[in-house]
Amino acid sequence: MTDETPEPVRALLDAANAGDTAAFLAAFTEDGVVDDWGREFRGAGRIRDWSDAEFIGKQVSLAITRVAEQDGETVVAAQVGGNGFNGPSHFAFRVAGDRVSRMTIRP
Repeated sequence: MTDETPEPVRALLDAANAGDTAAFLAAFTEDGVVDDWGREFRGAGRIRDWSDAEFIGKQVSLAITRVAEQDGETVVAAQVGGNGFNGPSHFAFRVAGDRVSRMTIRP
């Protein structure tokens, strides 16, 4: 990550890499959304269920290769590892105040 990475995005990515579900969920706004290739999960309960099944629950690791600002979002390119999806992916983050309001995962 770069020094320009917004703190809420940095906190969310650090929590994912640490396997810290509580910190991961705390990084989102109350009505935060994860969009995983078109499937949307809104709110802490739904995001937790998704993460337990497909993200932190699969021991995700995110090796950040690039961070850029694009169209009002922070776009992070990462090599994803763990016991689920493995390979390159992009994460787009919208930030509202001191939290992430939306994380969109795309190829």
